[in-house]
Amino acid sequence: MDDPLTKWNLAVDEEKKRLRRRVWRIMVEKGVSRPPYPCYGRIPNFSGAVEAAERVRSIPEYVKAKVVLVSPDSPQRPVREAVLKDGKTLVMATPRLRNGYLVIDPLLVTDVKMASTISGAYKVGCLIKDLCRVDFVVEGCVAVDLNGNRLGKGGGFGDVEIAAARRLNEEVKAAVTCHSIQVLNQVPRSSRDQPVQYIATEAALHVCG
Repeated sequence: MDDPLTKWNLAVDEEKKRLRRRVWRIMVEKGVSRPPYPCYGRIPNFSGAVEAAERVRSIPEYVKAKVVLVSPDSPQRPVREAVLKDGKTLVMATPRLRNGYLVIDPLLVTDVKMASTISGAYKVGCLIKDLCRVDFVVEGCVAVDLNGNRLGKGGGFGDVEIAAARRLNEEVKAAVTCHSIQVLNQVPRSSRDQPVQYIATEAALHVCG
């Protein structure tokens, strides 16, 4: 007998694929996507990424955090820069988690713009295979809804990163930064997806739930 949960997850996955294509198309049509191009097939960079990063800095859990995990995608580079400017330890997932994670001590950084890039993080960071305990997480998304259901680009790496953080610290909260166009009424969720608690856009900070 077919597993009902497996069949349900497959149906959700198909709906997610359609939703990704729609969001990428709308971002291009509205002119809000930013390099690297094309935005299709990736966590899309967007107009207002710097403003969204500034909104993250007002989140109470971020303010209290000493160690912050941030995804390596282009639109989260301003968040990584903010983490270092704020004197917090930055933990960055390596692309597709090929090399685990990079830990960057702000006291050892002289150029935060350089250190917030992938190439710069490799120069100044320390590689670790498994995630260390973190106090806050910031990810990107293709789409998200106000209940905190996050849609990534399809690789599942963002969910793996958040889940790893929650295994070490079950109270850890997560945020996404994205354009307001990416905030939808409803995003399908499968059993393996990790919810987020905050959405920071160029226009507003939303508390999910």
